[in-house]
Amino acid sequence: MSTFARIPLFAKEIELAAANPNEKRILVAECLHEVCSFNPAPTRYEDFFVNFGQQMLDYHQRGGTEVAGACQIFREHADLRVIPTFSARGITSGGVIPAADFRRLADEFLGSLRQAGPVDAAYFTLHGAMAAENELDPEGYLLQEARKILGEQIPIVVSCDLHGILTDRMMEHADVIVPYHTYPHVDFFQTGQRAGRLLLRCLAGEIAPVTAKVEIPALVRGDELITATGRFGKLIGEAQQYEQGPKGLSAGYFIGNPFTDVPELRTYSIVATDNDPDLAEKAALQLANAFWPHRHEMQAQLQPVDECVRLAIDTPGTVAMVDAADATSSGASGDSNVILRALIAAGYSRPALIPIVDAHAVEKAFAVGVGQTATFTLGGSIDSKRFQPLSLTAEITMLSDGRFRSESFRQQWYSGPTAVLRSGSFTIVVTSRPVHLFDRSLFLAHGQNPRDFDLIVVKSPHCQHHMYAEWCTRLIHVDAAGSTSANLPTLGHQICRRPVFPLDPQLEFSPKVKLFSRAGKRSRPAD
Repeated sequence: MSTFARIPLFAKEIELAAANPNEKRILVAECLHEVCSFNPAPTRYEDFFVNFGQQMLDYHQRGGTEVAGACQIFREHADLRVIPTFSARGITSGGVIPAADFRRLADEFLGSLRQAGPVDAAYFTLHGAMAAENELDPEGYLLQEARKILGEQIPIVVSCDLHGILTDRMMEHADVIVPYHTYPHVDFFQTGQRAGRLLLRCLAGEIAPVTAKVEIPALVRGDELITATGRFGKLIGEAQQYEQGPKGLSAGYFIGNPFTDVPELRTYSIVATDNDPDLAEKAALQLANAFWPHRHEMQAQLQPVDECVRLAIDTPGTVAMVDAADATSSGASGDSNVILRALIAAGYSRPALIPIVDAHAVEKAFAVGVGQTATFTLGGSIDSKRFQPLSLTAEITMLSDGRFRSESFRQQWYSGPTAVLRSGSFTIVVTSRPVHLFDRSLFLAHGQNPRDFDLIVVKSPHCQHHMYAEWCTRLIHVDAAGSTSANLPTLGHQICRRPVFPLDPQLEFSPKVKLFSRAGKRSRPAD
């Protein structure tokens, strides 16, 4: 079957539009994935949830996403019709996308735009930190090719993760770009609403967007990025003041994903105004200059593994050992056993809960069966250069198909066949594939309440406050090996443009503004 044979025709939507010639047609599409260039396991087409047409809207019915937020705005207007086209959402983050897999995603994304017919405006939700073997700016490529299909005249508004890399090509083909304002991210829906409102204002001819972008040569990580409590939250507040001003349209930061090693990786300030380039330039410069002095604070405070284990042993109550170096939501492989190995070596004997990815161990657990005991090798099954397999005898206490709902957003998540193993005081939830760990969904879905343990390995740099920080006695940030280590100079960046802090510590900052506007391109015909 050809790629395009899988894309449903939009006959129903086209027929309805013909019956209602005064309606405005709003195209909606999305492609979301965050790549870790240092993860040796590639992200395949099968690692995405893919939906076409009405299936896309059905997927978002539970709400909470950018598409749900934008569509709520669109539904408030009886003269608008949403044309859903294509949705690809990474099951979790992962390694670089092979050329053939990206080609299939791009062909289906762009093919669905062609089959949608003429539209009056388009809303895209993209991530900004994708990377493929044959394309280091996938989002810019998709926007560039979308313009060729949809034409220069129609407005296109794009929402993005603030961990995206804001390339010039993205800016050139979008009328307005709208970034998240929170980390950990809890404003997906609100970001979609912001983007939806701006798109309708563009469509009505009420605004003429002009956007200023300033490049800040810094990669950042750490607690100060938590917008509810950290310095970054105060900076976001300043951006929101510009966005909410009389001429403001969109403002914020793209702090990049430091693990996506691409040429334009760094931090950016961005401000879009209604036909006021001077204000956009002034505001973007102010945000950039406000950010730069805090680059040192915005680095993770890490401690060596052995020291972390000693602290865990000496701390009464529950300890969360934060292993951000193996954070699957940031693109890591998830098969690190570094902390488990160190706990065993130190003779840790209190109840501990640990996640790990190891498909071979799960396969063996299914073959042996629940209630049985066997010897397993755990870890190092994907990232064998960083992690060595660990032999462990354990009882199999649970087996599952790995399908469950997200605690945070009620979306369907999939960890592949999953086994719960118990070895002494250690309970290990072993998955066949990486799954998001920025909340407690995996643990709770497999009968493990983190509150029942004295130690939890948390493979996420940050979680919402109530997940762990609110009730744990101590959170310990571990300086462990891993493809998403917050010890950024250890990762080995090869592609991103240098110099950039902290890879190059001694660095002066001379901010320069780039301005983008599509006002002069409206009269050009569609290809």
